[in-house]
Amino acid sequence: MQFANRLKSLQSNVFADMDQAKARARAAGQTLIDLSLGSSDLPADASVLDAIARSLPDPETHGYLLYHGTRAFRQAAATWYTQKFGVAVDPETEVLSLIGSQEGTAHLPLAILNPGDFALLQDPGYPSHAGGVYLAGGQIYPMPLHIDRDFLPAFEDIPAPVLAQARLMVLSYPHNPTTAIAPLSFFLSAVAFCQQHNLVLVHDFPYADFVFDGVQPPSILQADPDKTVSIEFFTMSKSYNMGGFRVGYAIGNAALIRALRQVKTVVDFNQYRGILNGAIAALTGTQANVEASVKIFRQRRDAFVDALHQIGWEVPSPAATMYVWAKLPEPWATQSVHFCTQLVEATGVAVSPGAGFGKSGEGYVRFALVHEPAILETAVARIADFLHSH
Repeated sequence: MQFANRLKSLQSNVFADMDQAKARARAAGQTLIDLSLGSSDLPADASVLDAIARSLPDPETHGYLLYHGTRAFRQAAATWYTQKFGVAVDPETEVLSLIGSQEGTAHLPLAILNPGDFALLQDPGYPSHAGGVYLAGGQIYPMPLHIDRDFLPAFEDIPAPVLAQARLMVLSYPHNPTTAIAPLSFFLSAVAFCQQHNLVLVHDFPYADFVFDGVQPPSILQADPDKTVSIEFFTMSKSYNMGGFRVGYAIGNAALIRALRQVKTVVDFNQYRGILNGAIAALTGTQANVEASVKIFRQRRDAFVDALHQIGWEVPSPAATMYVWAKLPEPWATQSVHFCTQLVEATGVAVSPGAGFGKSGEGYVRFALVHEPAILETAVARIADFLHSH
């Protein structure tokens, strides 16, 4: 059998290595503490589950769900968005339901890029952003993110020949994996830059609510209220603990929404209508469950960072997301994959190597705070033993 050349670009060797290392740890009898995946361990709110449960006996929810059947969800999303960010949204032309925001970020390049076109991506960044570009036959120009620039890209460093072939820029703040937050002034400059160079501006926004110190991260549409070049992706996975339900939406420029809808039409229908009913309940109901989840992750952040400090690993306390982005100590400063594979095999603690998120992620690891504080503290104790023995 022969397979398409595009599959070569989709090989995730770093994370494949981690999966194999976790399997070896289990086989050796290690009790795994998995801090490598950003999948919330908290439950969805009861109101969400009730709405889905009430949908199950209704035969009208059992068939294919086409675009017009998603109207109630799109209206709920538009209302939620306007109330939160103060930007008017047309649910008929500026919102599209998605099977999780990753579907949108992976499929949009198919609507924007011709083979050989450049996409400007954050480095480090979320792996599916690159995957969508590769599927479309595009080229990637990585925009390095460094701590001395608060993990914000320097647009002025992008070469003119790249810009001449570029069609797309992807941003995501609060940022996975670095946990950085971007101010509105940065988004204003990003919008102006993309307008100047005729670029589509994509903002992946899964951590809109996951902030701990009172700062509200801006939406890209607050910097582009006329939606001239911008589209934003939101997911129910983080704020509402609905990762397994696979529901999100795109919101923004009507032409971009229409183009993404054209791609989506040939790829899938939509998810089960009952899941959208659950999402509507989440968006229109009390937001107390969101606040409670954020409080829990804040407590986990504090416990985990304090535990790392106690063993002598100085890391900054993240202001957002469900992660800690930690610079590796010597002698691992340029060996994030080796550190992570050795750590999980020796201790059962699995974390994500920074190199898996891009070249500029080397020298870091990402911890996902997806366990209770006591388990996180146990993980740090195991890490301390590992560091001491090496």
